Amino acid sequence: MRYCIECSYNGSKYHGWQKQPNASTVEGVLSKCIGLRLSEDIMLTGAGRTDTGVHAFQMFAHFDTKKKNVSLADLIILG
Repeated sequence: MRYCIECSYNGSKYHGWQKQPNASTVEGVLSKCIGLRLSEDIMLTGAGRTDTGVHAFQMFAHFDTKKKNVSLADLIILG
């Protein structure tokens, strides 16, 4: 199943959106958190990218999962 998410973030502590080796990125952290919530590896595809320290008020991404009928409660991540 493919799911689309909309998120916003304060990018102050991240090295941009896109995953990078040896750097904390929004995509990397969000993929890890969603994967932990769904108990599977998740690969996010973002609709855009941001640079180091840049914030996003509205960012869209999608991911595929083997699970069907994922609820909003399954994905809520605070922090």
